[in-house]
Amino acid sequence: MLNCLAIDDEPLALDLIEGFINKVSFLKLLNKSNSAVEAIQFIQNNKIDLIFLDIQMPDINGIQLLKSLNYKPLVIFTTAFEQYALESYNLDVIDYLLKPIPFERFVKAANKTFEYYNLRLKSQFSEKANDYFFVKSEYQNVKINLADILYIEGLKDYVKIYLAGKEKPILTLMSLKSLEEKLQQSNFMRVHRSYIISINKIDALTKSNIHIGNKEIPVGELYVENILKLLDNTKPLK
Repeated sequence: MLNCLAIDDEPLALDLIEGFINKVSFLKLLNKSNSAVEAIQFIQNNKIDLIFLDIQMPDINGIQLLKSLNYKPLVIFTTAFEQYALESYNLDVIDYLLKPIPFERFVKAANKTFEYYNLRLKSQFSEKANDYFFVKSEYQNVKINLADILYIEGLKDYVKIYLAGKEKPILTLMSLKSLEEKLQQSNFMRVHRSYIISINKIDALTKSNIHIGNKEIPVGELYVENILKLLDNTKPLK
């Protein structure tokens, strides 16, 4: 069962998504909201597996809302505008539904999400006691020790995993989001839409950059506060 939250500033659109959710046996609507601000607070206080999220909303739009979250539930965008499709891909959302949304298209997106959710659970269960994981690279399965990871760079469909003691990174076909989920119980932090870093490998930190060895990694504005909290640094950076 996936716990769902529907967010849309249009009441009729919210009612439609609610009706669709109620027709799918493995979806459970915990709440619906026409306010992005209220929705963020609900997400922080409740376990949400899946968000049906409109994009164009007042105050905070759906893309801004998603970027503001530290831990991101699975997301399906529901919008009347096609122009955000590319950015949604970069944000690793599960699906992109254009209004008016046919029920059969909704069901397809829901099934896709449920399958992904179950695969992720199996992966987390099998690897939660391990301090390593495997990735496919150059026609072989390469073992990645968590303690060796310096940082990870996302490149659309691929990621580069930079390891201590290795001159070249490991290149593998995987989204940065899926790797972030694999590492979420360990000492790693997303600091930019294109970077995940090992907290233990940080040499220096400024307001806009993290230094790991000779590498200078940019810090996205939305991630600065989370990094400071994680490091228990309550003093503002200058």
